[in-house]
Amino acid sequence: MNSPVFVLNTNAKRENQKEAQQGIFLAVKAVASIIKTCLGPQAMLKMILDPMGTTVVTNDGNAILREIDVTHPAAKSIIELSRAQDENVGDGTTSVVILASEILASSEIFLEKKIHPRFIIKAFRMALDDALAIVDQYSLKIDTKNRTELLKVIQSCIGTKFISKWGDLMCGIALDAVQTVHIQDPSDSSRNEIDIKRYAKVEKIPGGDITDCKVIRGVMLNKDVTHPKMKRMIKNPRIILLDCALEYKKGESDTMVDITNEDDFAALLKIEEEYVQKICEDIIKLKPDLVFTEKGVSDLAQHWFVKKGITCLRRLKKTENNRIARVSGATIVSRPDELQESDVGTECGLFEIRKIGDEYFTFLEECKNPKACTILLRGASKDILNEVERNLTDAMNVARNIVLDPRLVPGGGAIEMALSQALIEKSKSIEDLHQLPYKALAQSLECIPRILAQNCGANTVKLLTELRAKHATNPSENYTFGVDGEKGTVVDMKELGIWDTHAVKVQTLKTSIESACTMLRVDHIASAVSKQ
Repeated sequence: MNSPVFVLNTNAKRENQKEAQQGIFLAVKAVASIIKTCLGPQAMLKMILDPMGTTVVTNDGNAILREIDVTHPAAKSIIELSRAQDENVGDGTTSVVILASEILASSEIFLEKKIHPRFIIKAFRMALDDALAIVDQYSLKIDTKNRTELLKVIQSCIGTKFISKWGDLMCGIALDAVQTVHIQDPSDSSRNEIDIKRYAKVEKIPGGDITDCKVIRGVMLNKDVTHPKMKRMIKNPRIILLDCALEYKKGESDTMVDITNEDDFAALLKIEEEYVQKICEDIIKLKPDLVFTEKGVSDLAQHWFVKKGITCLRRLKKTENNRIARVSGATIVSRPDELQESDVGTECGLFEIRKIGDEYFTFLEECKNPKACTILLRGASKDILNEVERNLTDAMNVARNIVLDPRLVPGGGAIEMALSQALIEKSKSIEDLHQLPYKALAQSLECIPRILAQNCGANTVKLLTELRAKHATNPSENYTFGVDGEKGTVVDMKELGIWDTHAVKVQTLKTSIESACTMLRVDHIASAVSKQ
């Protein structure tokens, strides 16, 4: 009897691969189509209803993609792109998704022609290396000490946002906040640190006008004193920061105390009082004016502090304590008995509690060399304040990028068109199978000026042809020509003053091309089964 012959069904395998790739292309295109209209100064807004029932109205690509719910793994992956871009450079979140989608779509035709993804990926990587070299060549250095120039760049980057109407004020706030938290090591110029997430805190208070927004070179907390007799204004205070409780440590839930008579209870209370008194004496001997702690403060401790004229604030967040340490020069201590004179902060000029609206706020201002700040935002409603905060964060990220890497490239789709023309020209020198995908990627870079033209209602075909001709005639001179997103015309970005930061553009190219390469390597999508 003959043994059965098993034949591997290669057709079924190919069908599976084709199905997976088509699914990826569709999912990525669907995500990109949602935020295509959010690019440029004439961008449309999206209204999103989140699961809690609140409405978000914004044209910020990252904020939109964070809220929408998708099920396809490729769509989730492309949404992660925008988040990664936001965390790295804080800008270009819409461009990166649109570009990744366009690059992926340009490779579809080669997969249909049975070209192996390996060749396409290699061509894309070659194009990325060449594109980064060209961006460096076209970049322009800027003087970071020239405030007017810096403000112009930040202004051009937030021109598409809601706050562009108050551009001068917001750009000034963003730049002041970044320069305040900027720490540079004098011995090593390459060690620059600008942590706006931790040390440039935004406080939103509804009411007032947007023109009332300002940077406080110090710390502002939504806190009031723990005892009504404590001082609400102190000049040049001595500050102690703690992250321990100033109260008797309570026993665990299964702790049992047997009390047989009245004296036992009195003895317990005495032990507690002595413990709290000892803690307070350790603090009082350093003669502070202000004590901040992350934990609770007992009534007895408050009594001792009031007797000695010390103001105390409790239950601060860890982040708030860190910011106070930055502005006052104090050290956060975990045990009161370990306190030393060097731990006391003396760099703060004024402590004051003020009432804004119905709430009390603590201000620590007039600091000698603050390396943290608070941005006070005022506005008509919470929705407006949320949008202003999102836009201001983008402006601060732009300011941070310029201070860390003071190079610019022309905006308005000019650098993308210049790259596209340069790469198309270079593709002619590539002889093997890599030439076609290389050229396709170069052409897909034109999607940025094309979408800018579409969003402002211009004649896209006519405008792109004109722009292409401009870049083709004299690339070394005309690389600054792009699309005016307001009027829908071809303009020299140098004259219009629209620039993008070099760091954002490089990150956008890297992230979008690398993501497209990753997607091309996927040939099967399977769902994992949860274990019973």
